[in-house]
Amino acid sequence: MPANSQDETIAFLRSAGFDDGDASTVETIVTHISTVLLSGERAIKLKRPVHLPYVDFSTPERRLATCERELVLNRRTAPKLYRAVRRVTREADGGLAIDGGGPLVDAFVDMRRFDADCLLDRMAMEGTLTAPLMARLAHRIAAFHTGIAPDRSVTGAAAVALVLDINERALATTEVFPEAAVADFNRRFREGFARLTPLLDARSVAGKIRRCHGDLHLRNICVFEGEPTLFDCLEFDEAIATTDILYDLAFLLMDLWHRGLEEGANLVLNRYLDECDETDGLPLLAFLMALRAAVRAHVTATRVADAGPDAPTLRAEAHDYFDLALDLLRPRAGRLVAVGGLSGSGKSTVAAAIAPRIGPPPGARILASDRIRKHLFGVAAETPLPAECYRPEVSETVYARLAEQADAILPLGHGVVADAVFDRAPDRERIAGIGEGGALPFLGLWLEAPPERLVERVAARRGDPSDATPQVVRDQLSRSQAPTDWTHLSSEGEIGAVAEAARRVVDGTLDGPAGNLEDDRRKG
Repeated sequence: MPANSQDETIAFLRSAGFDDGDASTVETIVTHISTVLLSGERAIKLKRPVHLPYVDFSTPERRLATCERELVLNRRTAPKLYRAVRRVTREADGGLAIDGGGPLVDAFVDMRRFDADCLLDRMAMEGTLTAPLMARLAHRIAAFHTGIAPDRSVTGAAAVALVLDINERALATTEVFPEAAVADFNRRFREGFARLTPLLDARSVAGKIRRCHGDLHLRNICVFEGEPTLFDCLEFDEAIATTDILYDLAFLLMDLWHRGLEEGANLVLNRYLDECDETDGLPLLAFLMALRAAVRAHVTATRVADAGPDAPTLRAEAHDYFDLALDLLRPRAGRLVAVGGLSGSGKSTVAAAIAPRIGPPPGARILASDRIRKHLFGVAAETPLPAECYRPEVSETVYARLAEQADAILPLGHGVVADAVFDRAPDRERIAGIGEGGALPFLGLWLEAPPERLVERVAARRGDPSDATPQVVRDQLSRSQAPTDWTHLSSEGEIGAVAEAARRVVDGTLDGPAGNLEDDRRKG
């Protein structure tokens, strides 16, 4: 048997590693660096005895050390999934044992198995990822990043330069992409890197470089015991995994974007920013998402040569990531869009629908008055506030903060969607003036629906950041005057159709001013 063969260990674990002892019931999953055995409620994960340019698992001692590191790191986010590290040993009779007294032969991570249907990448393919789940995921990631100690031993630019160097070396070894295309690809990344180097280094000084997950995409997130759970972090390369927390987040954002789930990516970003004030890092996001796509491009491309019949599929996938990276690097101007209307008119739904189209990926920062008000009083967005928190002077503070935040984000080149009632002319003038003062295009959308429709929607809300009641709607109707200089859009119909109409408005005004949508108003 070859020295680096793991066949004996796997055969032993298939029969002795599970309670029923029936090897025929064991499912085997093999990746380029791991073998996972699954049966019942248990998963056994081994490191394959490989020696690659980026990882060396060639000896039992190296595999044991990496398993131990994997256990420690993944218990930060999935303590119930990662049970223990076990040793496979050679006993005096020549046979193998688990945690015996003989010499080390191999090692594995003993894990609790979960339903594969609970993997987020499976849910993405089946269209079952929901906005509440994405919001909870953003909360989990924000809490994880907040709890990691800063690492100031490396600068932000050095961490990114390491990835750029790896990408360039890997792309040079594959024939999947034309040489001229690769040269242009590398040039664009180096130009973006040069532009962003001061910001990357400033963030490292501010403590944003941390030992992150490192491999945070949908396939490494599952729903376990009802909550999104991060697992299978990058355990074998401290240098790559010690990076800006936004580069960690960017893998998930890129993965969602790549799958056509742009609204999901934008939602994750916005809920993350609600908890982690990373506004200064917004200019980095499109570049970091592109860098993640570039990594996927070269990793996929390097597998083509040995893929056999799967080679055409992998080649197409590599080109897809390559093209995505270039698209994410494409310059996009920031802009300001305000979505106003009385309570129940569908503002938040429309804001979420148009945000991915505004500014650089993954789209605009949504500044919602309801969330700003809750933050002002230190409560969760879904926690109801008493009536005194809606006094005119409080609302003035809320609208002022919304404008201040928009004024801080727009100069960074990012997009902003302001989501508020905007039933007072001074509030509309203030938000519009921010865009005009910064020489950025401003679009105001005014949503309107019959009074009975507004009341019906508000009465049906549950667990919403808005505390509006039917009486609040009636009070708004008694005093509201619709703006004449904003684009009016009927929201009487099905809210998905209203959102699509709003997307058409935004798409149609990227290069010019908007007018009233008379056709959409008549269609409802």
